[in-house]
Amino acid sequence: MAQFIHVGAFILLLSTISTAQLRGDYTPSQEQCNPNDGFGKYCPTTCGVADYLHRYKPDVDRQLDQMEQDLEEIVNLTRGAQDKVVYLKDSETQAQKQSPDTYIKKSSSMLDDVLRFEKSIVAQEDQINQLQTTLQANANKMVDLKQMSLQLDQMCKEPCKDTVEIQTITGKDCQDIANKGGKVSGLYYVKPARALEPFLVYCEIDSFGRGWTVLQRRRDGSVDFNKNWIQYKEGFGYLSPDDRTEFWLGNEKMHLLSVQSSVPYVLRIEMVDWEGNKKYADYATFKIGPEIDAYRLTYAYYFGGDAGDAFDGFDFGDDPSDKFYTSHNGMQFSSPDKDNDKFQENCALEEGSGWWMNRCHAAHLNGKYYTGGKYTEKDSQNGHDNGIIWATWHSRWYSLKETTMKIIPINRIGAGGQQSGVKQFGDI
Repeated sequence: MAQFIHVGAFILLLSTISTAQLRGDYTPSQEQCNPNDGFGKYCPTTCGVADYLHRYKPDVDRQLDQMEQDLEEIVNLTRGAQDKVVYLKDSETQAQKQSPDTYIKKSSSMLDDVLRFEKSIVAQEDQINQLQTTLQANANKMVDLKQMSLQLDQMCKEPCKDTVEIQTITGKDCQDIANKGGKVSGLYYVKPARALEPFLVYCEIDSFGRGWTVLQRRRDGSVDFNKNWIQYKEGFGYLSPDDRTEFWLGNEKMHLLSVQSSVPYVLRIEMVDWEGNKKYADYATFKIGPEIDAYRLTYAYYFGGDAGDAFDGFDFGDDPSDKFYTSHNGMQFSSPDKDNDKFQENCALEEGSGWWMNRCHAAHLNGKYYTGGKYTEKDSQNGHDNGIIWATWHSRWYSLKETTMKIIPINRIGAGGQQSGVKQFGDI
């Protein structure tokens, strides 16, 4: 009986081993990465999958080999039990022939033993069948994994390559790149006059040979703009050659770009609302100061556009000083962890994003992304107007769908800026 207790325990152990094979690394029914798998939260490249399979395969092979050995041991034990039953039956027949009295005394216990052994054999055979089914299923999975591994090996014979195309022309800004022959919008390296090393930007090059250096994009709310000072300084989000991503280029890069040229820059702000309407605002002689001055925003004057001059402040009707305390020209940059505004509280902390805050704003392009546009005090953080706001176009309780901040030398824009601006923005 000790042998069969051992067999039962071994089968239980084997069942546990078999269950452990069902990992969460690959689920064919899902079309997205499992956040709990071995790859983390990002989908791996094909080469990454191949590397993972190579690490996973030896362990599976070892477990399958161990299962085969365990099954063989169970089969041997089962055969031993069957031999024992045969022996008991023979002993029963022989005892009956030699001594009927002895047979009568022993037959009851012997028959009980036989029944127990037969039940044990039946149970073991069922478990063996289940284990063989599991073993076959694992073997089939291994065949599939090996086939997948071979396919991935074939794909990964060449080193993994970055599919993001970066254009080869470089310059001090995107207009300089356009002057040197750059004709397509995309990713370029620029090196402003005071920069220690080049950095990547998205250049928007139009059919008139104008090269816009893009500083900010909001498109779909995919990037959280609730960042700290360092993140706003260095930049965050994603640059892409197809211009489908959201990003903040970085205050330090904006500073280096805006102060390098004897020809002043124009900042163009383009906006799209949830009804598909497009408007823009231009600001001449745009500059961002150094970090020691908290990246102060300055411009000479409103250059034109049809969105209105929200940077100059707005009279919300709450207080006579509304317009004065919501203007942005000359304001230092504030982030949730670094307060440089004119308010007793931290506007950036209350709004949940960094911006050139006053007390607090009439324009705020880094605000929270509200799908559909309209939101209320109940929807917002702390009851404040924390959406993507341009108060001279829509109310502060309307959050814009898309925004772009980009710069270009002023001599590349027609007189007044408005006519050429409308034509250019209308072609987007």
